[in-house]
Amino acid sequence: MDADASLAPASDVAANLAPTSPGGGVANLANPTSLPAEAAAIVQAYQRASKADATVRAYTSDARVFQDWCARYGFRSLPATPEAVAGFLVHEAEAGRSASTIGRRCAAIRYAHKLAKLPDPTEDEGVRAALKGARRKVGVAPRQKAAATADILAALLMRTPDTMTGKRDRALLALGFAGAFRRSELVALDVADLREDAEGLRVMVRRSKVDQEGQGFEKAIPHGRFIRPVALVREWLEAAGVTDGPVFRPISRSGNVRRRGSTEAAGTEPPEPRLTTQAVADIIKRYCTAAGLDASTFGAHSLRAGYITSAAERGADLARIMDQSGHCDPRTVVGYIRRANAFKGHSGSGFL
Repeated sequence: MDADASLAPASDVAANLAPTSPGGGVANLANPTSLPAEAAAIVQAYQRASKADATVRAYTSDARVFQDWCARYGFRSLPATPEAVAGFLVHEAEAGRSASTIGRRCAAIRYAHKLAKLPDPTEDEGVRAALKGARRKVGVAPRQKAAATADILAALLMRTPDTMTGKRDRALLALGFAGAFRRSELVALDVADLREDAEGLRVMVRRSKVDQEGQGFEKAIPHGRFIRPVALVREWLEAAGVTDGPVFRPISRSGNVRRRGSTEAAGTEPPEPRLTTQAVADIIKRYCTAAGLDASTFGAHSLRAGYITSAAERGADLARIMDQSGHCDPRTVVGYIRRANAFKGHSGSGFL
């Protein structure tokens, strides 16, 4: 370790990844009140960047972990040396981090340096070797959340109370499943994105992880006979009196749907309250617990995985599943299909 190595300012790496709010101010993600002036150019660079908000949130969290590690051991976090990055990756592996987490943290360091127009330390052969070794040590098999299949979803819906919160949660669970939505897509939906017709509901996804340019794409939600997602969404919106703005909103302890507050400043209005992505995961886990399931194995991705698995179990065509899920890479969906059909036509079923 270089004894003369100076420490980067505490917000260096995280500040490089801090997004700005729609109004141009810096969002809460990276402690904007302490954002150094010299990071302003980097914030502006982020405004032109194409990463999804969820990715940037994850990268910022990872960057904070890296900068804390650098501060502890006397390295700069930005620009970082290959030795510092390699040491950090090894430390993360020894701490028991998953292969996906280690890989993402390496990507966060790479992205921060890219935004700062600095040499990428992760391109160093020593860092590549450390990353490869770290992945080998912890294993690369992803720990996927359990799929909330159609049967499981029915059990969750049965546990929802007949209250305003229950109506919202029924609509969220049913629509999230029926559209194989990512949670970021689900909470971003506005009433204007929904169009009901004779065959069901057409939902416009205006921005997605796989649609960074915001061109948008449509998902078709059938009325259905069992889960009835369209009816549940209609029931929620009518009960809540929601006619525009976010589809899914927070509800107070007294059962009132949260609305836009008073004007914050002259000529401006605060945004309509919107449910968070973490709230989606919390809702799913709450009803899994109520249904007697191990909630730790379920998460926000469970609805999406559940739809794909249920469709695969019923022999749905790969292309049609991908139309609904929005996957670009068929290999991901093929993995779900393989797991769903693992025992169908098994080669050993006739003699084992």
